[in-house]
Amino acid sequence: MPNPAATYRNPIWDFDFPDPAIIRASDGWYYAYGTQTKRPGNLIINLQVARSRDLVQWEYLGEGLPQKPIWAHTTQKFWAPHVSEHNGVYYLYYSAKPDSGSGLCLAVATAATPAGPFVDVGAPLQCGAGFLEIDPMAFDDPATGKCLLYWGSGFGSIRVRELAPDRLSFAPGSQEIVLLTPAGAGDPRRYDQLLEGSWVVRRQGWYYLFYSGNNCCGPDAHYGVLVARSRTATGPFETLADATGNPYAMLLEGNDHWHAPGHNCVITDAAGHDWLAYHAIDPQQPTFDAIDEEQGFSRRVMLLDRLEYADGWPRLVTGGTPSWEQQPGPVSS
Repeated sequence: MPNPAATYRNPIWDFDFPDPAIIRASDGWYYAYGTQTKRPGNLIINLQVARSRDLVQWEYLGEGLPQKPIWAHTTQKFWAPHVSEHNGVYYLYYSAKPDSGSGLCLAVATAATPAGPFVDVGAPLQCGAGFLEIDPMAFDDPATGKCLLYWGSGFGSIRVRELAPDRLSFAPGSQEIVLLTPAGAGDPRRYDQLLEGSWVVRRQGWYYLFYSGNNCCGPDAHYGVLVARSRTATGPFETLADATGNPYAMLLEGNDHWHAPGHNCVITDAAGHDWLAYHAIDPQQPTFDAIDEEQGFSRRVMLLDRLEYADGWPRLVTGGTPSWEQQPGPVSS
């Protein structure tokens, strides 16, 4: 039987845990995966893994990718993990910088358990210039039975492409489909000048594509979560901005308590309520002893707020900014 919701207060994980992706595994635990970080004692974690029974109290499991892939064994850039489970195998999709070349690559690793260890398949899925090939998210479309991979960033588009049945490569003959392109160039108030961090769910006949925009990190961080919707998993998608005629329409943006919130996932509790988990910067402790300055030394901790759906769109129960006071918590089983 579901347990009554307790209360909680953000953050739910008060350590650097960027780009969180949470799944409910077949063992009944929630598992959270986060971008590479450096822990006290100069310990570098390639893939952060934590687990929880209730989405609020987390146990840190540490390293989920202990061996770097042979094509990226000198890099310190393992970003934006997403894990999915299929037929008892756990598939990790992530971004990494190869040993040769200036851009980043999409990559795949597998494991027999949700905590890992994950082992890379031996070659990148796809590489490109700059930050174009990052932030993958795999989605099983219940309408078509296809497994789709969403990704994109680097002032490029959000794209999707069908994966092969082995989930380790793209389906032969499949093509990338462009879903969203950046807009609002030159307007510092807008978040859609850079798009990244895709996450897709299907609710009430709609496919909702959550994504983040603008600058995630550093002293000038300006980041937020946007959303678009479609009747099919491959679009066309209508953005909330287009639907409302408001180019500044947002799902989530920062406040005085939490800066630059974004790169979210959506996870469902035992009562069927959806929750938005994401990272944000605490202005009281905005930096830490990071690996390098690539992401501005920003200390991005994990937050959680409940979603609801109204008039065909998701919205936060607490409003359009992160909560900072005590809130009713998720329902656990």
